[in-house]
Amino acid sequence: MSESHVTRIAILGSTGSIGQSALSVVDTHGDRLEVVGLAAGENAERLAEQIARYRPRIVSLATASAADVLRGLSSGSNDVVFGGIGREGLVAVATHPDVDIVLCASSGTDGLEATLAAIECGKTIALANKEVLVMAGGIVTEAARRRGVAILPVDSEHNAIHQCMHGRRPGELKRLVLTASGGPFRGRTASQLEDVTAADALQHPTWQMGRKITIDSATLMNKGLEVIEARWLFDVGPDQIDVVVHPQSVVHSMVELVDGSLIAQLGVTDMRLPIQYAFSYPDRWPAPVPSLDLARRRQLDFDVPDTRVFPCLALAYRALRGEPGLAVVLNAANEIAVARFLDGRLSFPAIAQVIEQTMDAHVAAEAGTLAQVRAVDAWARDYAREIACGLQLKV
Repeated sequence: MSESHVTRIAILGSTGSIGQSALSVVDTHGDRLEVVGLAAGENAERLAEQIARYRPRIVSLATASAADVLRGLSSGSNDVVFGGIGREGLVAVATHPDVDIVLCASSGTDGLEATLAAIECGKTIALANKEVLVMAGGIVTEAARRRGVAILPVDSEHNAIHQCMHGRRPGELKRLVLTASGGPFRGRTASQLEDVTAADALQHPTWQMGRKITIDSATLMNKGLEVIEARWLFDVGPDQIDVVVHPQSVVHSMVELVDGSLIAQLGVTDMRLPIQYAFSYPDRWPAPVPSLDLARRRQLDFDVPDTRVFPCLALAYRALRGEPGLAVVLNAANEIAVARFLDGRLSFPAIAQVIEQTMDAHVAAEAGTLAQVRAVDAWARDYAREIACGLQLKV
C-alpha cells in the first residue's frame, strides 16, 4: 500500500465500542482512511454526530424510529444517502461501490447477510463480529474463497494469531492458543456465582467492551465463540485450539509450530491496535498508544480454564465437534439467556443451563444455506425463551 493510497471504509456498528475505536483510528490516519459508510443500531444522536464529523456517503440504522430521530437531527446533511433500516440498511452500507473494506462490528446476528453481500461484491472483510462465523462459518469462508476475498480478524485474539501466522505455511502450525482474561469472576467457585448480578458481571478487569460481550467474557462464552471462530478463520480442527487463562491480557494469543516453537503477540489492551492492523494490512502504521512496558508488568500468569465453574466454554467445544447446526443453537440460546440475565430475570448460572438444555433438545438439521441457518436460529431462540421462562428468577 503506497503512502498516497486512501482506503475507503464502511463500519457496521459505528456507534458501538468497536465502531468508535475504529473512528479513532480514522482520526489518527485521516490521510490514509476515508469513511464512506456508517451503520448504527438505535443511537441516532451519536450517528448524527458521526455524520457531521466524517461526512459518509451512506448511513443506516436498525429501526424506523431511530431513523426518524436521525432525520430530525441531520436535516442539513442532504448529501448523505440513507440506505435503509435493519438488515437491508446494513447490506446497503456494506455493498456501496466506493467501499474497499467493511468493518463488521454490528452486534448479534444481523450482520450475516451484509457480510455475505459484501463478500459477493469483492470487499475486504475486517471481522469483529463473532456471530457471523459461529453461525455460518462454512458458508462465509467458502464464499470468501470463491470470490478471492480476504477476511481479516479484528478480535484481539484472532488478530494476534493472524500476526503470528503471517508468512508461515499451514503445515508449520501445530496448535493455536487463545488467551482469556478470565473475566470478573476468575477464581470464584460455582456457589459464589449463584447470586452475582449483571452489574457485577459488567465489571471487566482489563477490557472496555459492550454489555453483551462483557457478559460473555464473564461466562467464558466469549472464548468459546472465539474457539469456533478460530476453526473457520485458520482452517484448524477442535483439537488444535487450546485456551489458557491469562489475567493480565498482555499476551493476546499464541501459535505453536510443529517444532515446538511458541510464537506470541503481545501489546497493550487497546482495540485500536487490531483495528488499525486490519485497515493497514499488510503494512503497519504508527499508533497513538503507549509501548508495552514489560518491566513494569513484572509477572505474566497462565492457567487452565475451569469448565466446571464456567461450563459455557465446554459447551462451545461440544458445538464445534457436533453437526454444523449445533453452533447456531449455541449462539442463539446464549443471546437469549444473556439478554434475560441483563434484564435481571435470570441468574448467572442459568445462562449455561438455558444453552445446554436447548442444545440437548436440538435435532440435527441442515445448515448449509443461509435460509437453513436462519431456520435453526429461529427454532433455538424460541426454545431458549421457553427454557428461560422456566428458570426465571422470582421477583
